[in-house]
Amino acid sequence: MATPVKDTPVLTGKDALRFDAWLKANEGKKINPEAKARIQAASKKFRLVNV
Repeated sequence: MATPVKDTPVLTGKDALRFDAWLKANEGKKINPEAKARIQAASKKFRLVNV
């Protein structure tokens, strides 16, 4: 039988403010095409190994 998944804790106080600021700071950032291609290639290798 599987172990039940715990509820995700709710961020409050300074943690919530810091997380919200981090989200806003990274909202417009995009990954460069070279890094995206590298991640996709690694993903394909992983899928081939774990078939």
